Order: sequence, then C-alpha cells, then structure tokens
Amino acid sequence: MLELRSITAGHGRGTPAVRDVSLTLEPGTSTGLLGPSGCGKSTLARVAALLHRPDRGTLVLDGTPVTRWRHRAPREQRTAVGVVFQQPRLAADPRLPLHDLIAEPLRACGRRPEVRTRVPELAGRVGLGADLLGRRPHEVSDGQLQRACLARALVLRPRWLVCDEMTAMLDASTAAALVGVVEEYRADTGAGLLAVGHDPVLLERWCDRTVHWSELAGRTP
Repeated sequence: MLELRSITAGHGRGTPAVRDVSLTLEPGTSTGLLGPSGCGKSTLARVAALLHRPDRGTLVLDGTPVTRWRHRAPREQRTAVGVVFQQPRLAADPRLPLHDLIAEPLRACGRRPEVRTRVPELAGRVGLGADLLGRRPHEVSDGQLQRACLARALVLRPRWLVCDEMTAMLDASTAAALVGVVEEYRADTGAGLLAVGHDPVLLERWCDRTVHWSELAGRTP
C-alpha cells in the first residue's frame, strides 16, 4: 500500500498547502483526487512521489516508512514511484533529445544495457515514432513531449504511478491515448495509481474511486 498519514506540508512560509491529510492507495487500484486549482492536491501528490518532504506526518510505501526524500531516498523506494506532471516543458531537460529524456532514469540507476531495448519499446507504446526520438523538447508539441514524459515515468517499471494533471494541457485525443497507456500498463503490472485533477468527468471514468479534496480537508482540525 501507499499510505499518506496525517500529512502537513507547505513551502516554508505562510499557511501550509496541506494540513493533516490522510489518504491510502491500494495496489492495483486507481484513485482520483479531485479538487480546484490551488487547494494543495499537487503538493500532496509530490509528497506521495517522494519529491516533497512533509512538515509533519508519515508516508508509508509498501510497508516501509519513508525517511529520506528525492535523490537521498533509497533506490528501492525512489524507483517504486513514477510521476507525470501537468507541464511537460517544466519537467523535461530542454537539452536532451526525447530518446535521452526517456533513458535518463535507466542511466541514473546504472541500467544502461536496458536503454537499447526499453526506450524503443516504450516510445512505441506511448505513440512516439522513431523520427521524434532525436528531437529536443522545443522541436516537438506539448502532446509529443508529454508522451515522452509518460514513457520516462514508466521506464523503471514502477509499482505506483502519480499523474498530476497529466492531461490538463492536452487535446482530447492525446489525453485519451495517454490514459489508455496508463491503464494498459496497470493491467500488465498491477501498479497502483493516484490521478490528480480538476475534471470530475475524466476522473470518474478513469479511476476506481474518486476522492474530493473537500472530503480530505474536511477532516482537518
């Protein structure tokens, strides 16, 4: 399971973005987190992805409490979660061609021999032609870049996926295609999903259950 227990998290000043929020995700299931912009759901998603240390509370990943964050987290925990952000241009190194963007986690984890087979496999899975893999982010569309970012999130075969407004900047056909890729991956691997968004129709169709931010915040003292 992925358990967020009484999480309070902010950005070092003012009122915390998240205050005393708990949420539990079951393996193999998909949970939608629905709420308006600015409510704190993206901060909670970053905590779930080991990218933001909470001020208080505990993240328990597959039975083990997380005590270190970002690159300091143990590799086993760090690679258990794949994350896709809303804005691919802020999440991608502009210097890297799409091939290297997708391969980056493999190289960082010392798994270079897998690059030759894993990158083309995932590129095809997300709908990126081989002709696009040599292009840099400024040479492709937002949709093409988000496809590469999803491939990067899947390249280490994570047990958990966090999709933070993954489709918010995409046209309807691209959004549907990427949701389809995520669901195909989950069906193949049994991965759990946290999908953050503000579109109730999308989350209700995509996820096994949808949690409204107001319900979580309503339990806050």
